[in-house]
Amino acid sequence: MTDEFEHRHGFPPGTNQVRPADHDDQAAARTLAQVPSAPADLVTFYESIGDVTWADVGNGYFLDGAGDVLLQLQEYGVVDVGTGQKARGLVIGSNGGGLIYVAGSDGAVYRTRTASLDEAEFDKVADDLRQFLELLEHSLTRFNGDGDPGYL
Repeated sequence: MTDEFEHRHGFPPGTNQVRPADHDDQAAARTLAQVPSAPADLVTFYESIGDVTWADVGNGYFLDGAGDVLLQLQEYGVVDVGTGQKARGLVIGSNGGGLIYVAGSDGAVYRTRTASLDEAEFDKVADDLRQFLELLEHSLTRFNGDGDPGYL
């Protein structure tokens, strides 16, 4: 994507990377594993991936590192994405438009309808983290093809 970016868009690309987890990221993932509402696949993800920053794919996509997820847990607590104990989750990232992604304790990934967690309403965007990551990959592929990342 970045090879042709400046030619296609007229300005140089920003940060667009999937950063491998370092020692600190892996330690944060182990801490995250102790959080009851943390889905197991999210912890597994953070054992290998530090964070995802795709600043130039549409408005941008950002998956925070495990350490940032823990900080947001301290700040916001567990986020209620619906009704019932299984409908609670952790803030894991956002898009460049300010919409927030939450990994639910049920394994699903949700997105806010507005750029705020205050009285937020959520839409389920993926049944699990794997599907969410596949949707991100499709957004990147689509963006490379026609410049439109889609709806995610």
